[in-house]
Amino acid sequence: ELPCQILQVRERLKQQVAEMKEKFPGFRPGLAILQVGNRDDSNLYINMKLKAAAEIGISANHIKLPNTATEADVLKCIASLNGDPAVHGFIVQLPLDSDKPINTEKITNAVAPEKDVDGLSSINAGKLSRGDLGDCFIPCTPKGCMELIRQTGVQVAGKRAVVVGRSKIVGAPMHDLLLWNHATVTTCHSKTTTLAEEVGKADILVVAAGKAEMVKGEWIKPGAIVIDCGINHVPDSTKASGKRVVGDVAYSTAKERASYITPVPGGVGPMTVAMLMQSTVESAQRFLEKFQPGKWNIQYNQLTLKVPVPSDIEISQSCIPKPIDQVAREVGLFPDEVELYGQTKAKVHLSALERLKSQPDGKYIVVTGITPTPLGEGKSTTTVGLVQALGAHLHQNVFACVRQPSQGPTFGIKGGAAGGGYCQVIPMDEFNLHLTGDIHAITAANNLVAAAVDARIFHELTQTDQALYSRLVPSVNGVRKFSDIQIRRLQKLGINKTDPATLTKEEVNFFVRLDIDPSTITWQRVLDTNDRFLRKITIGQSPTEKGFSRTAQFDITVSSEIMAVLALSDGLDDMKKRLGRMVVASSKRGEPVTADDLGVTGALAVLMKDAVKPNLMQTLEGTPVFVHAGPFANIAHGNSSVLADKIALKLVGKEGFVVTEAGFGADIGMEKFFNIKCRYSGLRPHVVVLVATVRALKMHGGGPAVTVMFLPFFFLMTLLWLCCFNNLNKQIQNARMFGVPVVVAVNAFKTDTKAELALVVQLAKEAGAFDAVECTHWAEGGKGAVALAQAVQRASQTPSNFRFLYNLELPVIDKIRLIAKQIYGASDIELLPEAQEKVAMYTKQGFGNLPICMAKTHLSLSHDPEQKGAPTGFILPIRDIRASVGAGFLYPLVGTMSTMPGLPTRPCFYDIDLDTASGEVKGLF
Repeated sequence: ELPCQILQVRERLKQQVAEMKEKFPGFRPGLAILQVGNRDDSNLYINMKLKAAAEIGISANHIKLPNTATEADVLKCIASLNGDPAVHGFIVQLPLDSDKPINTEKITNAVAPEKDVDGLSSINAGKLSRGDLGDCFIPCTPKGCMELIRQTGVQVAGKRAVVVGRSKIVGAPMHDLLLWNHATVTTCHSKTTTLAEEVGKADILVVAAGKAEMVKGEWIKPGAIVIDCGINHVPDSTKASGKRVVGDVAYSTAKERASYITPVPGGVGPMTVAMLMQSTVESAQRFLEKFQPGKWNIQYNQLTLKVPVPSDIEISQSCIPKPIDQVAREVGLFPDEVELYGQTKAKVHLSALERLKSQPDGKYIVVTGITPTPLGEGKSTTTVGLVQALGAHLHQNVFACVRQPSQGPTFGIKGGAAGGGYCQVIPMDEFNLHLTGDIHAITAANNLVAAAVDARIFHELTQTDQALYSRLVPSVNGVRKFSDIQIRRLQKLGINKTDPATLTKEEVNFFVRLDIDPSTITWQRVLDTNDRFLRKITIGQSPTEKGFSRTAQFDITVSSEIMAVLALSDGLDDMKKRLGRMVVASSKRGEPVTADDLGVTGALAVLMKDAVKPNLMQTLEGTPVFVHAGPFANIAHGNSSVLADKIALKLVGKEGFVVTEAGFGADIGMEKFFNIKCRYSGLRPHVVVLVATVRALKMHGGGPAVTVMFLPFFFLMTLLWLCCFNNLNKQIQNARMFGVPVVVAVNAFKTDTKAELALVVQLAKEAGAFDAVECTHWAEGGKGAVALAQAVQRASQTPSNFRFLYNLELPVIDKIRLIAKQIYGASDIELLPEAQEKVAMYTKQGFGNLPICMAKTHLSLSHDPEQKGAPTGFILPIRDIRASVGAGFLYPLVGTMSTMPGLPTRPCFYDIDLDTASGEVKGLF
């Protein structure tokens, strides 16, 4: 039974924990105990601590490492606990019971001082020795001793105190603690020659020497307070164990002279455990003072704005990014969830999503635009500006989720992308180049499939069934065995056998022959470089291919179906299944041939296992960004990854925001975001931000095509050109069609007049937008998008009655017709013969229930780039339909889509250079 003093402490702590939980629902103080080995005495002490924690209401976690654990293993575990916001205090149970050499001091000093509730780190010991008692943790035994002294009612100040023992755990900190409580303190030890004399002077005596009954009762000053910290075993034949526990003080004689003495056992030990609990509660209280639950403690960067605005690369290089591990800590990621790629970017493990699965999601915002000019209207800039405003200026938890740009445009005509002006993802050169190698992984995986297709055709044309079978299922040490992927193929064929020797000749024929029809191959090789001369090639011209040549092509990597698979997967297992379902061709019997049939799925998953992790970066103002996946917005869905959005929504919390960008105008990127991405992710958007510019509206009002050489003319055009407002009006209606409130961001250029900007804002509101706001973020950073951020906040509080445009069960033609009529304004569609054949084939193959991903120009609501405004009454021609079965959609081709851009006469690479002295990239933007 615990003494009443300890029960009082526990009741007080229990009340404090209850008050914390009431004030902060869902919060609970957390204690972790790290043990190495399996010592019986350590197990006993740990069980006592776990029991006390449970009674008080502290969440306790016992981490047990085997006695084979190395110092590196222990340090790795400590690093994880240091970064875990649910752990407010943790202790390393000593001694460390390991077969390997471990430096105990190094281990104790690895514990973060703010979580070192044992008070054993050098930092806490140093603060105690200096008298900073309010800014450190005190070792639990000395702290318990002071509590026991306090409960006697004796004032410590002015008393003569003697401490016997000088260990770092008890004696030394006990001396400091008594000293800073104004006692006159003498420390004695085993070498003190006048020990009895010194003990006899003590009003307060604390003994922690580790020697059984070393201090005799007759040494003690009458009326002294005696605190005995010793635990020693001495022989005792009357005990079943043959021994009994005694302290460092001869209790039977000392109790006759002392006014108060702690018994052994049952005295200091239980109070030490109580003090551990008290320190944990204190640590949790400090955590709550510093970190409001649900609010990040994030450091923002102050921008130094210049007029005129410098080049993008100058701005990017003038801002020193925070270390990316700091960004990760600020948003609540654990150290073992973050894989650093240098100082400015990192990959985030999918384990973070599993850890956070019970957390509520934040608000989901998608940024789209009106039909743009060829120069773009600033969706990326607006996305970054909005998150900088929400985070750095309105102090909301906010994440941007954006696509990774292709290297092709970086060296081609566009010059890269990452926002612009004072709204950028930094560092821009790393963002636009290799990043963490995801696109390279996709290139390797895609080309492995392409190689597998042609190799399989070649081998089937040059070998008999039995020769193929012998090579596909080789004998290893006299044993033949199907691989897992081959068993899946057998099951697909309806052959329920696992022994290779039992297949009939007919079954062997079905198994070994994919019988690919070369004319049906849809899988092309890819390269992340603009190269027009790879648009059509002839392969197989080497003599070793024995005349089996065919016409093929290269696409740019971001148009690969594997990129779309990456963007739509919600985990490693889902990605692997999608990769296996990818259709590469049809057999001569008209059956789809998949990556699984080729036997390449597992290898693809291995190549993509790191690419599936989202990439963490930051904006100029220090707000976090996930850069992940970059599927084409024409032939694919043009949105960043589902996984990045899901992890970000958990990290920002219920009141936070995740802002993601959809490619091209609302008729393409937003429609696909809703009907494809949201359908697969299960996520529901709260607000659409629709970016508009005076420049684009002038073009839609009847102005000439927007090019750099015509820009001066556009700036001189009058308000009359804005009278054709119907494109913005149509895109507002498109967004509202899905039941989501729309905020129009009028992205201002320095040449726009106030009257023009005011008119666009007015017309947008009249068209049904929840709000419309002029934005100057390009020149002012987040400050220039504060009004937009406030409008988004207000809109996110209104009901969002999200709905899809169509049901998947509708026939393919009906789904295409719905998009054409409702989103584009067409009167009907026309399927050309090749498209009609594909509808019949895909429906027969079981792909008719997939969503539709329209491939059309982004420069018009129609199929004709020259038709501006909001054309109506046109017939939308569908020349062909293709399938991305692994990604999970059919994509009808409206007009001709180039999947391999070409280099212009003067590519951007003329201006790109490396300063070999400083290592700086020049001329990238």
